[in-house]
Amino acid sequence: HHTEGPLFESMKAKLAGIASHHGVEDVFRLLGSDVFRVEDIEPMSGPVTAPPPNRPSLLAATRRVCAGLAGAEDLDGLFDALTGGLGAHLGIRWSMVLIAEPATGRLYTVATQGYPVTGVGAEVAPGEGVIGVAARENAPIRIGHMTRDYRYGAAMSDGARRSGLFCDVPRLIPFPGLAAPRSQIALPISECGEAVGVLFAESDEINRFGYEEEDALALVAAHLGARMALLRQEGAEAPDPPRAQLPAAQGQVTVRYFNADQSVFLDGDYLIKGVAGAILWRLLREHDARGRTEFTTRELRLDPGLRLPAQAENLDARLILLRKRLDERCACLKIEKAGRGRFRLLPGCRLILEEPDAVSAPH
Repeated sequence: HHTEGPLFESMKAKLAGIASHHGVEDVFRLLGSDVFRVEDIEPMSGPVTAPPPNRPSLLAATRRVCAGLAGAEDLDGLFDALTGGLGAHLGIRWSMVLIAEPATGRLYTVATQGYPVTGVGAEVAPGEGVIGVAARENAPIRIGHMTRDYRYGAAMSDGARRSGLFCDVPRLIPFPGLAAPRSQIALPISECGEAVGVLFAESDEINRFGYEEEDALALVAAHLGARMALLRQEGAEAPDPPRAQLPAAQGQVTVRYFNADQSVFLDGDYLIKGVAGAILWRLLREHDARGRTEFTTRELRLDPGLRLPAQAENLDARLILLRKRLDERCACLKIEKAGRGRFRLLPGCRLILEEPDAVSAPH
């Protein structure tokens, strides 16, 4: 009987991933596992199965994916090289990258491949689903037969609902996953032994991700984490780029900021929250007060008002998230790169800034 150790932790994490998809991770937890020794095997006659078809070398495909990552010059290009490489070389049609918010542990989607909508900005809570569990446990989570595994998860979920143990919570940005996946795998992206994000892939095929695929994707995730850290170290500022032509202002948009959770709304519609929301609000206030449109990542790191984590890891990833959310919303407001460590705010309409929380705040 085991209550600790690598085998127990692996089984515990997988069960947590199944349970969390149905919101019952706090109700159903693995308390122990029994391991039995096989003492005798009796051969039985049965149908002869055909050998599996030959497939390309996973090692060679993984090397090509990692080579693509090595050629990326910034985080935006790195994420594009990753999702594109997974599809081109490993045949993975649906994948995404999520980055963790150090203060809360929540994961935010920053890049996706293969889905009808990008879902950029969609959140996953710590311990939620295979993604949240992989980040929390800093360990790969793989489910190969969703129909079988989820039959158990659905039974747990129904029982918990009938008992009133939990209620469903709606998402502000819908998660971009498959409606009926049959295989899923989530691998932590680690730096210095801590999970800073998750590489997630899924498929409509049963048992799409085996042990070898897990090993291959673990190598890719490790290389991705190393490249992310290296790109931050190389993030020296470039010379001042030419000033962009701002689009002519058309109409107006009311931007509301709520300091409690750093959330931003455009004309009443949710846009983003957290560190990315605080960054956008800071840029908009600077533009409103001083007419600034060009900024540097260095000044954001040094601004105490943004409440950035001590190391300010993945600031560039948050800017990518913010830019993609603005592009996805087709807002009259854009952010564009202006060289390494620099970016521009491009407002295309009159912006009315409101901060309801500040009305009652002490001055």
